[in-house]
Amino acid sequence: MATIRARVNRWQARVRHGGFTVEKTFTYKKEAERWARDTESAIDRGEYEPAGKPAKAQTVGDLLTRYLEEVADSHRSKTTVWNVHTLLRGLGAVPISGFDAQTLATWRDGRLGAVQGASVVRELRTLSAVLIHARKEWCVTVANPVADIKQPAQGAKRERRLAPGEESRLLAELAPQYRPVVWFALETAMRRGEVLALRWEHVDLTKRVALLPMTKNGEARRVPLSTGAIAVLREAGQVRALDGRVFPIPAQSLAHAWSAACARAGIDDLHFHDLRHEAVSRLFERGLSMMEVASISGHKTLSMLQRYTHLRAEDLAAKMG
Repeated sequence: MATIRARVNRWQARVRHGGFTVEKTFTYKKEAERWARDTESAIDRGEYEPAGKPAKAQTVGDLLTRYLEEVADSHRSKTTVWNVHTLLRGLGAVPISGFDAQTLATWRDGRLGAVQGASVVRELRTLSAVLIHARKEWCVTVANPVADIKQPAQGAKRERRLAPGEESRLLAELAPQYRPVVWFALETAMRRGEVLALRWEHVDLTKRVALLPMTKNGEARRVPLSTGAIAVLREAGQVRALDGRVFPIPAQSLAHAWSAACARAGIDDLHFHDLRHEAVSRLFERGLSMMEVASISGHKTLSMLQRYTHLRAEDLAAKMG
């Protein structure tokens, strides 16, 4: 795929195609476009012979970097960006002409020595998405060895819920500015990023609804607000931030505060995202239907929702009589 960019009184044409990255500068835009077309055609025919220095063979890193610049910003989840940076460190220097299953399997085995299998699976999925995008959108001839290697075992699905007493101990150790975020997450089943991005202009206290204009699955969602959630918002609204956010707290600050509070409270293996598991499970325990819970949490399928639904056996036994 060719890109034409304006420079000072000049036009720069860059061609990324067939494993090559070449560029040339012209006085007129039409000349740049014509050269780009001719170059791509020559590469397709196997007749391209770069003048002067040889064309630079593309690397996996070139594809990953371009994906970061042109595609990754559109993803709602920052996990994609983190995964791309991880892949860049491990595979960035590999030429795409020599990128095969053996190379990828070696990288996979090395990563498994540092992180859990589930993390490696997510990174491999991101890599596959990059390679597929490069082939379909940028016309880059590159293999996708992700399908040719064994996927790491992911282990059992996470089923962490708050144990009796953990909520009160955690809140007691959190600084006052962080407690409303935890209360609100438990009342709404919203993700951390959704809570921290919530703006007052999207909150209707009268109708008791919060609008999330864009969520992880790429769609807007209207979240009904419980009386507990409304109480948190009324308290937070007494002093409003200039930027319009309901909870003007940096994500990194919340992460540090969370880890420190868990340590002081003697709570092991509790992630902020576990609050979403807890909140969804509590909704079911209140008697809400599957469709009602899905409309609140934003899950699209039953299988996705079941992942977060871990009802306590003792509570179910009490209902059974």
